[in-house]
Amino acid sequence: MTSYTICVFTENSIGLLNKITIIFTRRRINIESLTVSETERKGISRFTIVIKAESRDTIEKIVRQIRKVVEVLAVFGYLNDEIVYNEIALFKIPTLEGAKRLDIETVNKTYKAWVVYWGLDYVVIEKTGTEDEIFDFFNYIKPHGILEFVRSGRVAVSKSPRSLVEYLPEEDKYDYLSYN
Repeated sequence: MTSYTICVFTENSIGLLNKITIIFTRRRINIESLTVSETERKGISRFTIVIKAESRDTIEKIVRQIRKVVEVLAVFGYLNDEIVYNEIALFKIPTLEGAKRLDIETVNKTYKAWVVYWGLDYVVIEKTGTEDEIFDFFNYIKPHGILEFVRSGRVAVSKSPRSLVEYLPEEDKYDYLSYN
């Protein structure tokens, strides 16, 4: 099976997540990861959905179905080599006396992971990267004991030089955000 990333740009409205995910449920397709966030355009949300499918044809059918949802403004389906993507993971590792010593230099330099919290009994390490990079680090850190592990969904942008603005209607209600 091949991994595909589907990016859906929508109006920000209540109940839309259900409308979109039901499309996958009806086709009995499991969502591997789902991330939703606001875009650079106010009132526009971006759904980044990762699924595994047998064929590109399956993805094209899903994309056509999603486009029929009224609040959807644009939908794109990508293979991994057509996007830039990352995930984030947090690992909670014990630091109790007698536990295997954690080599922070290896964590930082080899795995490009960082301690984001240092408590008396544990540390929290943040690792960003692809799913494979995160699980390589997981296997490295596992002998130290993992108290907790959490991984985000994928975030992705297209490698295309075109921007979101080219696909959306020009309306005042979709004004750019200002982060002040």
